[in-house]
Amino acid sequence: MACYGELKKPSAWVAPSSEIRELKSLIKRREAILADLLREQNRKEKTLTSYTSTVVIKSITKSLKALNKQLQGIEAEISRHINNHPELKKDMELLTSIKSIGAQVGSQMLMVLRSHDFISAEQVAAYLGLVPVERRSGTSVNGRAHLSKMGSAQIRAKLYFSALTAIRYNPHVKALYERLVARGKSKMSALGAAMRKLVHLCYGVLKTGLAYDQNYLSSTSNS
Repeated sequence: MACYGELKKPSAWVAPSSEIRELKSLIKRREAILADLLREQNRKEKTLTSYTSTVVIKSITKSLKALNKQLQGIEAEISRHINNHPELKKDMELLTSIKSIGAQVGSQMLMVLRSHDFISAEQVAAYLGLVPVERRSGTSVNGRAHLSKMGSAQIRAKLYFSALTAIRYNPHVKALYERLVARGKSKMSALGAAMRKLVHLCYGVLKTGLAYDQNYLSSTSNS
């Protein structure tokens, strides 16, 4: 480690602001509640295909109701926290100006982008595990490239669903997706590129401080 530090001379780590640390804590709790909700929903579905005591069914129903109430409460706290801090509120408005980036993905990307001193959009994509990695065996057998998946699986999952919307309603991402598919790329590979493009757009609006302009992006991508 000492040799690495002497050779690379990395910049000193700076802790995120208290506002971002609070946001991160709230989002972490929201994800935990969502995970609990999914587990209880799965249990409820199983009661439809096998015998289950009415006591158990009532317990699951009660648990689901409580978890949904908690989820609504924590989401309200996240919105309140962002709105109470002008810089976070402005950043959130910039992020959600991108078509297909909603409140959940916006808050996740806000947390990521303001927690680290990224120097490029490519660095953000790599941090989130969205860069393509080739499978190689020896020197002659190559497999299809796949996402590295080194970052947060939760954020990737949300970006995946945002990308599904973006390839339909975001002109810039849609054009990229269709161009790659036309070139022979698999749909999953093109969707991975769409996810990376969304990350690039998120980085771009916060870097420039300008809201997403789909007309500008469309004109530059066609030039």
